[in-house]
Amino acid sequence: MVASVRQLFYHRQMAKPFKRTDIAAICGRAGLAAIVLATTGCTSSRMLDRHADCVAPTALPTVRPMPQDEKAVRLSVLIYNVEGLPWPARKNREPSLRRIGETLQTMRAKGTGPDVVMLQEAFTPAARHILVQAGYANIVSGPGRRTRRSIAAADIDTSFKKARKRKKGERFGRLLNSGLYIASDLPLTVLAAEPFSRRACAGFDCLANKGALVAEVHVGGMPQPLVLLTTHLNSQRAARVSLGRAREAHGYQIDENALLLDEVREPSSPLILGGDFNMRGDISRFEAFANAQPYRIVHEFCISQPDVCAAKLSFDGDEPWLDTQDLQAYDHGRAIAMVPVEIAAMFDGLRGERLSDHDGLLVTYEMRWPSALGNSTPPVPVCSI
Repeated sequence: MVASVRQLFYHRQMAKPFKRTDIAAICGRAGLAAIVLATTGCTSSRMLDRHADCVAPTALPTVRPMPQDEKAVRLSVLIYNVEGLPWPARKNREPSLRRIGETLQTMRAKGTGPDVVMLQEAFTPAARHILVQAGYANIVSGPGRRTRRSIAAADIDTSFKKARKRKKGERFGRLLNSGLYIASDLPLTVLAAEPFSRRACAGFDCLANKGALVAEVHVGGMPQPLVLLTTHLNSQRAARVSLGRAREAHGYQIDENALLLDEVREPSSPLILGGDFNMRGDISRFEAFANAQPYRIVHEFCISQPDVCAAKLSFDGDEPWLDTQDLQAYDHGRAIAMVPVEIAAMFDGLRGERLSDHDGLLVTYEMRWPSALGNSTPPVPVCSI
């Protein structure tokens, strides 16, 4: 593996290997090719999972009676691409990653921490340690570096597959895991941790085993679990291939996430999707997502319903969902209605120190259901005091 890694960065014109600084320059700020050197020994691909034997009573959200014989509960969900890339793609990230964990730990001590956290780009040990430092009782991970897709894949065009280029990282195999995590004090049950199929990627994105993590979170008092999906889709210019090729790969990944949800989600279950969708400024990508996964984007709802959803972030223009890579979307369950009641930025320099090249996106949802429905059975008991 080390020999072939060196071959990838062999400068044919100069007939000598690239220097490390040259590799970092080629990759750019968001590229993944510089990770190649790090994966030969500078970082760990081991994933992090832990599960509590019981649920702390303080972790259970309050179920409130509502008019028209309904009940409701609120749940806050943070998504955050933490820029947890290893050296030489990024330098000296550990202090910032540690401060993210400290910030979440402080918020939780005050009772204001997110109920659920979904991380993207948590590739390094320091990045995934954020969730341990924050103190979440349950942590589940996405696909590991060697995980292969086990369910239906997209129908990838033959010409797209044949056009793969080794020098763009597309024929190199996966050198990093997915970087995906979900954490909560509430019980989590993994439904699937599926990578995208081996050829449903473009450019240097292919060096990471991107995909999706799907889990159920069991909210006390609700009649059924809530399904969560976090994902990280193919980048645009950072992939270092043509925008058309990157867009085509992005479309295949959207299709594969739709196939995944069809496979593992009970259709009657409520759903929240969150992650780095890499659709900023690209209407074609957004339309493909809307066609394949016709869920309501939280930004769209909150800008159209300001009396229902409080916005604690600035909306630039009439379509702010096109101004960001990081989005949350949702779908009602058969008996449970989902209503975003607050959307806020975190770690944006105003609400928390800016510690990544992305902002965090925090959404509070209110879930409502008929009072006559019973409670679902959590997988673990409530802890005794």
